[in-house]
Amino acid sequence: MNLILAIIVSIAVLSFYVGTNYYFAKTAYQWLNLFLPNINGKIFAVIYTFIASSMFLSFLPIPYGIKKIVSWVGAYWVGVYAYLLILIPLACLIVLLKPNFHFHAGLIVVLLIAGLVGYGTYKANLLKHVSYEIQTKKSAFSGNMKIVLISDLHLGAVNSEKNFPKIIQGINNLKPDIVCIVGDIFNDDLNLIKNPAKVMDLLKSINAKHGVYASLGNHDGGKTFNEMIRFLEQSNIKLLNDEHVIIDERLVLIGRVDPSPIGGFGELHRKDITDILSSINHNLPIVVMDHNPSNLKHYGNEIDLLLSGHTHAGQIFPFNLLTSAIHTVNYGHYQKDSNSPHVIVTSGASTWGMPMRVGTDNEIVEIFLNAIVALR
Repeated sequence: MNLILAIIVSIAVLSFYVGTNYYFAKTAYQWLNLFLPNINGKIFAVIYTFIASSMFLSFLPIPYGIKKIVSWVGAYWVGVYAYLLILIPLACLIVLLKPNFHFHAGLIVVLLIAGLVGYGTYKANLLKHVSYEIQTKKSAFSGNMKIVLISDLHLGAVNSEKNFPKIIQGINNLKPDIVCIVGDIFNDDLNLIKNPAKVMDLLKSINAKHGVYASLGNHDGGKTFNEMIRFLEQSNIKLLNDEHVIIDERLVLIGRVDPSPIGGFGELHRKDITDILSSINHNLPIVVMDHNPSNLKHYGNEIDLLLSGHTHAGQIFPFNLLTSAIHTVNYGHYQKDSNSPHVIVTSGASTWGMPMRVGTDNEIVEIFLNAIVALR
């Protein structure tokens, strides 16, 4: 039944994508004809079809050099297509109300998309620092601890390696006690990383007093899952798969296995949180790394702090409105009440799909965990 449903949904999505692109191509061709009346329709159709298909062509077994170009085109096309979905219908509505405005409506769409894509690309190369202060009432915790949180590196995605040195330098500048990488370290396939040796050296260069820890995200599985695990081990990253460690005898850190891996985690499956908590000292603060904030419902007052990513805060406007509607906490700090866990959801240190940010930021999060008795 699930397979049939998946097939139906896939056919529906593909039909929508093909149908909308046919409409966009036809509209764009009609607009271009207004000032390029001799444009060749067949050449235009071939170029448009290649661009619109590029996001799927990158999955084919094609030479690496060609795949790199196709992936780059496909990544930017995702952003262009997202804004075409919004702007083309609006432009057509304007033309219906004001037929003589055809050329100008099309020009406005072109300029808006160029502006949004250009701005989004620029914004995706910036890195913001965000700080939070969290208090814990746990009696066995004294002093304070600085946690640096990142997520959604998507190593192997377009521009991910270009911005990676900046992320590592930003982490080290904060002089963390521990670093938590909360999932989607990879972008579905380890082989997509162009320079794995450089990436590994950069991960090894993270300087944290009590180490670097990670949990799995939904993009950290698939056919190269075992290679990903070895890569993290060789990079001095301590992966916690529904396991816990005690940091400096003062803090319990748990890493959760994501429940919905793309391509699977082999034989690895998510455990029940009660099984994990049964062997833990609850007098110590408990911090949980769980990639998807929709798992918040699984945690009660025994948890002090939940760290998540996954949402990218919507990445580009207006998708932030959609992710805000889906998730109880889409971004930032949240606490339901004084007896509930603190939740921090980061927008991620990199991008997925389109290498753009509009209305959101790539960020590194600095968290000061303090004992409440130590506060004045």
